[in-house]
Amino acid sequence: MKYYFSPGTSALAGHIALLEAGFEPVLVKVDIMTRTLERPGDYLAVNPKGYVPLLEIEDGVPLTETVAILDWIDQHTTGHEGAGGMERHRLIETLAFLSTEVQRPFAFSFFLPGDEAVAMLRGMVEERFILIAGQIAGRYLLGDRFSVADALLYVTLRWARMVEMPVPERLLVYVADVEARPAVQRALRAEGLL
Repeated sequence: MKYYFSPGTSALAGHIALLEAGFEPVLVKVDIMTRTLERPGDYLAVNPKGYVPLLEIEDGVPLTETVAILDWIDQHTTGHEGAGGMERHRLIETLAFLSTEVQRPFAFSFFLPGDEAVAMLRGMVEERFILIAGQIAGRYLLGDRFSVADALLYVTLRWARMVEMPVPERLLVYVADVEARPAVQRALRAEGLL
């Protein structure tokens, strides 16, 4: 199993989720600006989309898109066997929301020119964080068990901290709890983010 990532991007969510699930992928670092591999090579030859993450499963099948990768990991978590029924629908709902309503506008805010566009996108993300904070009922996003959705929310909260975006107190407590997890620490260390 290989996992293509670029440090600190949304690929960190998959990296954390893989470690939480007990997988030990071979990590392949990608320079997303030049679309090259850390070891000489053209990333576009591996992934024509040109961005991360990409999970190459044992049989060599590539899987892209954060939501698809996190769902695959959830469905292949030993001892959990993935969420089923309404629990799985809630997980997909949460992943889709985080991906489209938080991760995507936040990521665009890093690359779009103009202070007005950045402020508008980040304002949107701040509103989403307030909504999320009000919906957390347990220790984690979907209850008392850490899920792949928590890995994705954690990444976006790291970005918020990086740009000094205000977030609700509930999310500050949450992010500290998630960051203390051994798998999160291992992923951060491996990506040079500690």
